[in-house]
Amino acid sequence: MTLSAQKVKTAGAGRHGDGRGLFLYVKPSGSRSWVLRYQVQGRRRDLGLGSFPDVTLAMARDRASEARRLIAEGEDPIAKKQQVKPKTFKDAALELIEGKRPGWKNAKHAAQWTSTLESYVFPKIGQIQVSKIETADVISTLTPIWSEKPETANRVRQRIEAVIDYASALGIRTSDNPARWRGHLDHLLPKPKKVRAVKHHAALSHADITAFMTDLATRSGVATQALGFTVLTAARSGETRGMTWGEIDLTNATWAVPAQRMKAGKGHRVPLSKAAIAFLGPRGNDTALVFESQAKPGKPISDMSMTALLRRMKYDDITVHGFRSTFRDWAGETTSFPREVIEAALAHGIKDKAEAAYARSDLFDKRRLLMEAWANVATAQNLTSNVVGLSLPTY
Repeated sequence: MTLSAQKVKTAGAGRHGDGRGLFLYVKPSGSRSWVLRYQVQGRRRDLGLGSFPDVTLAMARDRASEARRLIAEGEDPIAKKQQVKPKTFKDAALELIEGKRPGWKNAKHAAQWTSTLESYVFPKIGQIQVSKIETADVISTLTPIWSEKPETANRVRQRIEAVIDYASALGIRTSDNPARWRGHLDHLLPKPKKVRAVKHHAALSHADITAFMTDLATRSGVATQALGFTVLTAARSGETRGMTWGEIDLTNATWAVPAQRMKAGKGHRVPLSKAAIAFLGPRGNDTALVFESQAKPGKPISDMSMTALLRRMKYDDITVHGFRSTFRDWAGETTSFPREVIEAALAHGIKDKAEAAYARSDLFDKRRLLMEAWANVATAQNLTSNVVGLSLPTY
């Protein structure tokens, strides 16, 4: 008899065979672990292959197959395993980061992983053998930041869990993952959402947007153009900075942001008001950046360039990203545009799965009216700009 995936999940306490020495051991508590029983030189040996569900039936069979290969070659899998130098948590973490690096969307992921682990994890459990880390070690690492920095703490927990899963996949750890949330840490720590303090990006009041744009219109430079365009499109700064002329359709006044440059990984169309187009300047070739760094030709302006402009304008307490909140507050508080139109303008996904299933349209025509109304308010209908030597339109 061989096991099935369903049998592995439902088997009662005891030993359940899959053939050729592979067994699933189920304790009265319900915990399940894999063991390969074999003989070397007449001596019976039991090789732990990991715990279910971290190690699935398919994974257990693969590990058993590899062990049998070693046995056929005259080696003892347990003895060979013991010869391998034990890995510390830090060793395993750095290996995992390097292994995942080629598949990550950008280099920031690796930097963020390394930074959080170096700051919060390595000083606590970095030198502990990854095979010996227990729940108490994970709790002692997370507790100091769980309430103070709940969002960061949850990411740290997820990364600890991933590192330990990696060790289990290598076969150097056989016990349960002490960093798993469901059915384990959720009984020991409050849910992150319960302690997460919502932290908004500092934003300008929508009542002050006209005065801000009036001030901006007296200035020049690439950062000024980029900031004005970002405000009038309610875009994320990274979307603006990476924009090429090939994404801009001036005939139809549309900006098509490709999926790979969107936070949600989904392409997004942005209707462009005449005021927003005025901040673009003369059109370049399709591959050219619209807001290219003057210091580094071929590169977009830096992430700090627009922030530095805000500081020069004496807006020390707001952020570029905060203008999305300014737009959201204005649209929600002073207009009659439906919520779904406003959220679509911000490229926010629909959290309700049932609602999302029926949302087939990107509401583009309605969003164009919304963005025109925003431009009217932001530019007070009659501002002029020396940003690119063009007059902002009146309506």
